[in-house]
Amino acid sequence: MSRGAELLAARRVVVKVGSSSVSGDNSSQIPDLVASLARLHAAGAQVILVSSGAIATGVPFLQLEERPEDLATQQAAAAVGQNILVNRYQRALTTHEIIAGQVLLTAHDMENPTHRGNARRAIERLLQLGILPIINENDTVATHEIRFGDNDRLAALVARLVGADQLVLLSDVDALYTAPPMMAGAERIAEVAYGDPLVGIEIGASQSGWGTGGAATKVQAARLAADAGTTVLLTETRLIAAVLEGADHGTRFAARPSEA
Repeated sequence: MSRGAELLAARRVVVKVGSSSVSGDNSSQIPDLVASLARLHAAGAQVILVSSGAIATGVPFLQLEERPEDLATQQAAAAVGQNILVNRYQRALTTHEIIAGQVLLTAHDMENPTHRGNARRAIERLLQLGILPIINENDTVATHEIRFGDNDRLAALVARLVGADQLVLLSDVDALYTAPPMMAGAERIAEVAYGDPLVGIEIGASQSGWGTGGAATKVQAARLAADAGTTVLLTETRLIAAVLEGADHGTRFAARPSEA
């Protein structure tokens, strides 16, 4: 079964997209991304989007030229950007007659049993009502979490929270490689078996200037989700439509085998 067929046959899919894929000039990718989400939705999957990009989206509206370093300005940018980002998603989703629901979480929410249970119930109810939840970190109240993993870990935790069978990690890198992709001799890793320690693989950090993640956080997130029985696909945002058509892109992390 191709990766696309596997996704289209899924019961519940969490899709995470990075800041660099949906902000700045790349905000033009949102309609195409949403079209892929709508295709999964039409195939019968319950779809959850975990989207970074609030700070990066808000910065130009604050008349700033680069990502702010101080926490207060990051929070201000997030407050403005989250509103604009969700509005852009909703405009694109409306074309497919899908309504979005915004859910903002912090690391504390995922660690606190009461908060975690409340989040699970809210997300489950949104899905039951046919709503597409859009989840992001609550950057306006976060402290050190605001720079945590570019939402890769959050996406993995959400996948575990709702028992998703598929997690898709989208960014500006098309796959995991044996070395940074710009290096000569780097080769794409098409499949990672469950528990594979990836010995000898050189994994780098984010180079976009906006996202705080990178290959390392994606591998950690993929392992976290796979350990809970979720299959993971890591690929580039602009390639997800082709993947759904059957193209062989990205890196697939096999889920932990179910126990008899």
